[in-house]
Amino acid sequence: MKFVVTAGPTREALDPVRFISNRSSGKMGYAIAEAALAAGHQVNLISGPATIEPPKGARFLAITTSDELHRAVHRAVRDCDVLVMCAAVSDFKPANSASRKLKKQNAPFTLEFVPTRDILVSLSHESRNYFVVGFAAETHDLEKNAMQKLRKKNCDMIVANDVSKADSGMESDENAVSIFCRNGESRKISRAPKKNIARELVKIISKMSEKCLTKKS
Repeated sequence: MKFVVTAGPTREALDPVRFISNRSSGKMGYAIAEAALAAGHQVNLISGPATIEPPKGARFLAITTSDELHRAVHRAVRDCDVLVMCAAVSDFKPANSASRKLKKQNAPFTLEFVPTRDILVSLSHESRNYFVVGFAAETHDLEKNAMQKLRKKNCDMIVANDVSKADSGMESDENAVSIFCRNGESRKISRAPKKNIARELVKIISKMSEKCLTKKS
């Protein structure tokens, strides 16, 4: 199978030296890419800024902003069987990015933000011939929010994790996830190293995508 995996954070510039971003390390996405390669799949890894070496054998593309990721994903899905959207994409970006460094002021300072483009929503819904896996990082109401995202963003599967704890999820080497599928199936993977979870996820994704794509054909 041909996997497209997105990983890491995006950055949205405020000025030439400052940006808004998030705590994503890219570890989960890179682990999924590595696990998919180990399982014999082809992997196209699209990553925001991360300090991890890409797994050997993966086709690698570095991006920075949500707009760059949007363009890269739309190009990559033209020839893929599975899209795993593990990247933590900024929800908002500055309405304008200053061309020069913003100077410190002694008065209150405000910035105007606008929503970024929703990559999952922007993908084709009707003639899609690839399996879409979304990720949901939640601090509360995990199942409710994950199910809403599954429906709203027309994913085939959502992998949700609780990021309210410091020892699991973002920046950690470990994770625990809940998986929700469009067909109503669900399961949990207990806390474990991200590489272990990635291997289980690739097995589940491969099996579910084969079922889904077989039905479509």
